[in-house]
Amino acid sequence: MSTLLDQALINDDRINEIPDTSEANGDIADIDTPRNDTVAIDDSVQADAVETETVSDENDITENHVAENVTDESAADESVEDADGEDDEPESTGTTFADLGLAPQLLRELESLGYEHPSPIQAESITPLIAGRDLLGQAATGTGKTAAFALPMLQRLTDGRASRSRGARPFGLILAPTRELAMQVGEAVARYGRNVGAKVVTVYGGAPIGPQLGTLRRGVDIVVATPGRAIDLLNRNALSLDAIEVAVLDEADEMLDMGFIEDIDLLLDATPTTRQTVLFSATMPSRIVSLARKHLNDPVDIRMGKVETPEGQAPKVRQTAYNVPRSHVTVALGRVLEMERPTAAIVFCRTRADVDAVTETLTGRGLRAEALHGGMDQEHRTRVVERLRAGRTDLLVATDVAARGLDIDSLTHVVNHDVPSSPEAYVHRIGRVGRAGREGVAITLVTPGSVRHLRGIERLTGATVPVAPVPTVQDLRDARLARTAVTIAEQIEAGSDNDGVDALVLELAQENDLATIAAAAIRMARAGTAVADDEIDIPEVRAPRGGAAGARDARGPRREGPGGPGGGARGQGSRPPKAGTTRLFVSAGRASGVRPQDIVGALANESRLSGRDIGAIQIHERHALVEVPEHAADDVLKSLRGATTLKGRKANVRRDRDAAAAH
Repeated sequence: MSTLLDQALINDDRINEIPDTSEANGDIADIDTPRNDTVAIDDSVQADAVETETVSDENDITENHVAENVTDESAADESVEDADGEDDEPESTGTTFADLGLAPQLLRELESLGYEHPSPIQAESITPLIAGRDLLGQAATGTGKTAAFALPMLQRLTDGRASRSRGARPFGLILAPTRELAMQVGEAVARYGRNVGAKVVTVYGGAPIGPQLGTLRRGVDIVVATPGRAIDLLNRNALSLDAIEVAVLDEADEMLDMGFIEDIDLLLDATPTTRQTVLFSATMPSRIVSLARKHLNDPVDIRMGKVETPEGQAPKVRQTAYNVPRSHVTVALGRVLEMERPTAAIVFCRTRADVDAVTETLTGRGLRAEALHGGMDQEHRTRVVERLRAGRTDLLVATDVAARGLDIDSLTHVVNHDVPSSPEAYVHRIGRVGRAGREGVAITLVTPGSVRHLRGIERLTGATVPVAPVPTVQDLRDARLARTAVTIAEQIEAGSDNDGVDALVLELAQENDLATIAAAAIRMARAGTAVADDEIDIPEVRAPRGGAAGARDARGPRREGPGGPGGGARGQGSRPPKAGTTRLFVSAGRASGVRPQDIVGALANESRLSGRDIGAIQIHERHALVEVPEHAADDVLKSLRGATTLKGRKANVRRDRDAAAAH
């Protein structure tokens, strides 16, 4: 199947690595917001045994809202893009949709959209789902899985199996990790179901809640929601789940990475035990298997495995890694992009600060780059994405969370400014290119400290990522001269505009030969286009052998602190706060079930701090320590009035006496 990434073969033995923050230069990784009072961190660092976390919030934590996106049979006039890129017709099978037992109304809609043959994941999934079986499916983004679960759900409406006694309550629930993906799925389901009168509503944060509440009261058939929003509506008694007959978890691995596991459990527990449950995931780590065992009943297990590249053909996604020193990553990025000249690319960065810095650097090189992160309001973010889609910009520099759910047909390149610490995140990122049979490029910049993450990715995907040398100063000169030669040839072919240039050349030729004149003109045209970094030779970095251990050797010996190897990460506040910050003491810890995201959510909601302002958090048995900017500490304590609520209990908050003594 050409639409499934060659790298998407997922073995049963998964790699769960704790994200490395040692190279972030003091910056804190961006994360997303599952609920009003919590902030998610990577699933691999959520275990209670982890006592020290550095967390931040991709989107400043504010009051969550609900956006309305309701479509019935008369509201889907415009063709919209399927969340799985089905407008691009992923590689099909010999089977037709008519062979799968779909209702005539659904077949007419598929025919009007130009679809006749299902993709492999659709061909494998639709029949057992129509029969009412639970399903556990692994398929990459872009393989048509939205239709794989949407069509059987709509079939239930068509053949009358949806309970008539449910009244205005929904019978279908689809959970998606981000607002962007939820909107795309909702539009696709509404489009497929317009001939059967399906009422579909999409709920997510970022818009007034009033209209959405009214729509739910009037009654809908299918609800597409982000988990946090669904929980909010459930708590308001606005969303009834007791008549749900079909529940779908789309991009389940991303939802778990974003910290939605408790929300998913709560939502599914609120539905009838007789429901049909469908779980789709691009990767299948052990935590997804555990979730399936808990909520699915004797599921059909469908794994769209690795697609072998035919002999003599190049893979659809060309992956390349560049080994660079940490201090030269952004310079190397600019050179690689100038050599690649992508039509449209997403550059993934770890933090908002990295996004802004990289965008500024790339713009300085004359590249059309725009930033996308949670510090921007939703309207601005939407405009930025639309400019990339329309070709008015070439590069989107974004945090991982801000770019989640984006589906851009014109995308040719995905670039990892930092190696993602989660191998599954890498699979999701490169899944944005090479979709529906198109070719794509995935570029990763690898510093000595992130080599072990690359090794984890290679183990997960079962493939080695080729390493290429970083373009040199001479490589840049040669490439620019080659582009100049092409441009001049095109101008010669276009002919003269009678603008006096030809006469000027003839005049100059009376005292100089034509080669000298042409060379001078080219140098003048190129003057001011180069940047200072172009003349810097980037030191060569050889990747250490031996995976993680080799990477550690390249960085030098590991520092040891009072607690043994690794220093004071588990000590009782022995590690001093980072410069410019102070530490607050919170009188609740592991014994109360407190997690880092609980503390971040409480502080950000009840004070003027944003999630990214909050530094390292240490969770101990009966207390926690959290770093905040020194200049904001008094305002935070004043806003909290000396206490906050964590896990339903009041917790006192004050300056940490040990940290104060250290200062």
